[in-house]
Formats: sequence, structure tokens, C-alpha cells
Amino acid sequence: MSKKVYIAMSADVIHQGHINVIEEGAKYGDVIIGLLTDEAIATYKRVPLLDYESRKQVFKNIKNVVDVVKQSTLEYTENLEAIKPDYVVHGDDWQKGIQSVVRQKVIDKLKEWGGQLIEVPYTKDVSSTDLEKQYRMLTNTPDHRRSKLKRLLHLKPYISVMEASNGLTGLIVENASVEDDKKGIKKEFDAMWVSSLCDSTFKGKPDIELVDLTSRINTINEIMEVTTKPIILDGDTGGKIEHFIYNVKTLERLGVSAIIIEDKTGLKKNSLFGTDVKQTLDDPDNFAAKIRAGKQALATRDFLIFARLESLIAGMGIDDALARAKKYIEAGADGIMIHSKEKSGKEIKDFLKKFRKKYTDIPVIVVPTAYNEFTEEELNKWGANIIIHANHLLRSAYPAMMKTAKSILKNGRSKEADKYCMSIKEILTLIPGGK
Repeated sequence: MSKKVYIAMSADVIHQGHINVIEEGAKYGDVIIGLLTDEAIATYKRVPLLDYESRKQVFKNIKNVVDVVKQSTLEYTENLEAIKPDYVVHGDDWQKGIQSVVRQKVIDKLKEWGGQLIEVPYTKDVSSTDLEKQYRMLTNTPDHRRSKLKRLLHLKPYISVMEASNGLTGLIVENASVEDDKKGIKKEFDAMWVSSLCDSTFKGKPDIELVDLTSRINTINEIMEVTTKPIILDGDTGGKIEHFIYNVKTLERLGVSAIIIEDKTGLKKNSLFGTDVKQTLDDPDNFAAKIRAGKQALATRDFLIFARLESLIAGMGIDDALARAKKYIEAGADGIMIHSKEKSGKEIKDFLKKFRKKYTDIPVIVVPTAYNEFTEEELNKWGANIIIHANHLLRSAYPAMMKTAKSILKNGRSKEADKYCMSIKEILTLIPGGK
């Protein structure tokens, strides 16, 4: 009886390194590929380019592969216990770093029945990550990009979103990542929030819907040219219904994934002022009509319209927010955003508790600027699906630039400011193609 060889795979861009591992495994017996599900991959890196069934067909047709089974987590334990392979084959690149935790668990599990780990030397000068980046840029079409947010909502328990207001901040959101050694995963942002506050401020203008859509589309295009992650646009009030219809068509055509519009009317005042300024809520039926008209104008099912509830900001309370949410959902809103400036987070928690009793599957967005002591995981446990960090790159950039400017004024030269700055070489190589 032929021995069983287990090889876990996640890639949908297959290169010679993967083939080398499979060929090495075939020397020891029948190769069984444990193919990670889309959900499993989404827990530690970006959603795969191809879905599970497409990737399964690719691996089933590779020479020496006798079977492809589903691996639902990063850890091998469940499949190893079910299959009890004689060998597990993997590249030797997981001996250090975040994957070393998973590696040790595989070794410990194999010992239970005398199984063995075979490690293949890592193939030099080839990287799945680099190939995937290149492929993502090549396939960064409006249709492909627009659909990403909806797919993420189906695959992940929650989505982490960071503000991007120009090409540079877009690159930061696109590429920023950290390693979580305890969980053995790499974390990065899932999507970008194009904020009207940040867009206006970077242009030196007040946040009162002064920057028109044409200017904001220029910002979106700057970001889209150098990034691939889905974009959620802060649409303020959405404007007049007649204008909103055309605006959502334009955004959908560009490849934006979603717009969030708030149920206020009159001259815009930033919500974080709360009741310190006059906050006038729109008639809920009128706002629902705007949502309905926007949804009817769309050509695809991928572009999402979220209704932002301002009841808590205006001091109208949770019951008013719930009543408005009901109307907006019935009008076709794809989800709701609940906003609050209360620092304890109690308002948000109480709202979500009541909202989730009636709506279990409707996506809810929160923006924890005021109540930022709570982690994304905590907010998700309350019932939030999308967590937006709405203005932190802007807020961190200004004091850093001011510190540099004052240093140069004080010293009459820039030498003392060097400690605050990236090197010129780093700047020149920061942008792809800059070398």
C-alpha cells in the first residue's frame, strides 16, 4: 500500500517552487493537497485571486497529485488527524518567523503515529507574494476591484479599514503590515476609506462639502492608480436625490466598492462636534427615497450603499436610530453605519445589542475615533463588521511635518530635522518604478 504524503497549499499563482515541493513529495508516496479555503487564507493575508473551487481544479490537474482536500484553518491538526499521513512536505522557509508555530504543531502531531516532516529547500529568486502583487496590479480593473469588498464581507468576521487621502497614503494602506507571532499570521488593512474630512483638509479647505465630486474623483483616481484594495467613499449627505443617482453611477463605473451617506441635511457640520453645533437630521422617508433611487440606478450588485445614522450625534437616542435603520434597510441599504462621539462606547454597544436582535446578517460599520480604547475584535464581538480608522494618517502627518518645519526655522538649517525624516534614497525607492 502506497504511503500518504500531505502538502498544504494556498497559492493561486503557481510557480516552480510549488511544483518542486509536489515533485519531492511524490518521491515518498501519494500526494494529497490540503487546499486552504478562501476564509482560511483571508485570516492571514489578502483574499485569493481565484476562489476555492477554481484553485481546486488547478491543483487536481497537476501531475503527481492524487487528491485535493479542504483545509479550513491555518493549522493542519484536523486534516492530519483524519488522514494520518506518513509524511508532511513543506518548504524550509517556515522554520523561522510567524509560521514556525504552525510547523511545531505539525511535528508534534506527526509524532503520535510516527509520521515525518520532510522540508524542501526554498526556491530562490521566486516569491508568491511578489508574483501575486504583480498579478493584482495587472488585474486591477474596475469590475474586479469593485467586487472585493462584498467578497471580503462574506469571508471575514470583520474588515479593518484605514483612511487614504492621496496616492502616498494609499500606498501606506496598501503595504502596511505587522506580524502577529502568537497567532502565526500577518495582519494588514483590508480596505481604504476616502474621507471627506481628510480630503478637504489635505486641500486646505473646511469640511463642509465644499470639495465637489469632480475633485474627489481626482483623489480616488490618484489612489486607484497605485493600489489594489477596495475603496469605501465618504459621501457626506449624498446631496440631492437627482445628483446622487448620477454620482453612484460614476463611482460604480470607476470601481469604487461602496459609498456611505449620512442622514443629515443643511450645511454640513462634522459629526464629532456633536450637539455643540446644530445637527439637523433629514426626514427619514426622504433619506430612504435617496437610498432607493441610488440602488435602482446601479448596473451591478457589487456596488454597496451604506446608510449612516446620525441619531446619536444629534442627541436623538438609540430608538430613533433603530427606527431610521429599519426604514433605510427596507429601502435597500446594504448596511448601516452607526456613529457616536461618546467616549465610553456604551451607546454603540447598546445600539448593536438591540440591532442584532432583529438583524443578524446586515453589515454594520463603526468608526471608533472617540471610543478607540476598544480593539477591532471587541467591536466585532459587539456586532460590528467593518471598523474604519477614519483620519489617523492625516492626524499623525500634521504634527510630524510641523515638528520638522519648526526645527528648520529654529536652527536655520535642516540637519537637526534629519532625525524626523526618511532618507532621500528611501523616498526615491518608495514608489514602485522609482528606481
